[in-house]
Amino acid sequence: MDAVLSVLENIGKYLMLIRPADILDVAIMAFAAYKLLSLLKTTRAGNLVKGVGIFLVALVLSYTINLRGVYYILSHVLEWGALALVILFQPELRQLLETMGSRNIKLLNFLNPEQKISDLEQAISQTVVACTEMSKSRTGVLIVFEREHLLDDLVRSGTVLDATVSGELLKNIFFVKAPMHDGAVIIRRGRVLAAGCMLPLSRNVNLSRDLGMRHRAGIGMSETSDAVVVIVSEETGSISVALGGMLKRHLQPETLDQLLRNELIPQPEEEMEKPRFALMELLRLRRKEDQDGEE
Repeated sequence: MDAVLSVLENIGKYLMLIRPADILDVAIMAFAAYKLLSLLKTTRAGNLVKGVGIFLVALVLSYTINLRGVYYILSHVLEWGALALVILFQPELRQLLETMGSRNIKLLNFLNPEQKISDLEQAISQTVVACTEMSKSRTGVLIVFEREHLLDDLVRSGTVLDATVSGELLKNIFFVKAPMHDGAVIIRRGRVLAAGCMLPLSRNVNLSRDLGMRHRAGIGMSETSDAVVVIVSEETGSISVALGGMLKRHLQPETLDQLLRNELIPQPEEEMEKPRFALMELLRLRRKEDQDGEE
């Protein structure tokens, strides 16, 4: 018991030494570490970090078991490690600096949430209108709504636009003779970030053989990120949404609109307290679609 009291007394003494500046210092470092880990998680830099970790383990082992030749080489390579890391991580560092200096960083979105929600609502409504019209003409569509996981690696595979979402723009992008119609459109914070982007295909071997490459790419995108992917079939004109590796098929425009709003727009607290009503509404719409399909 005396030992426990002694430990508690020592802890109390240390806590008395903590200054507000120390708390701020730790908070800043924790935030920086969190952003760095988030950046590594959403880019290919994670593989580079693994390589650096293997290198450091080899360096320690060579010193421990006295491999003088290997240790000499690795230690001299380490002297140039900082410069090598800057070169290897140049795209990621550039992305981080661009994000910090961008007017669209999350802090500004937090300070002005109405503008963000307004842009998302417009993007959703214009997407529904465009998909409805392209569904009738059986035009293939692949639209990715980015959420928390950044898709900058995929943006680099396409053409950066940074344009307001409009039905006419989407129809022009996916026009069968347009140069970017085979790729995907990526929408970030209610704006068209890029078009003609290449998406990863799903690795799920249990997918229906009726699904083409566009649907497999949409499902693959939803498997590797938290994005919401809208797909219009070129063969049948049916509208689908891929979410969390699952595919919701044969959606009517009103169901598509409701689904996108539920997934992309933050719900008010009073609505979050009653989620079952939104679910019942979706089930009602889906039942209506099934009845229309049977007719």
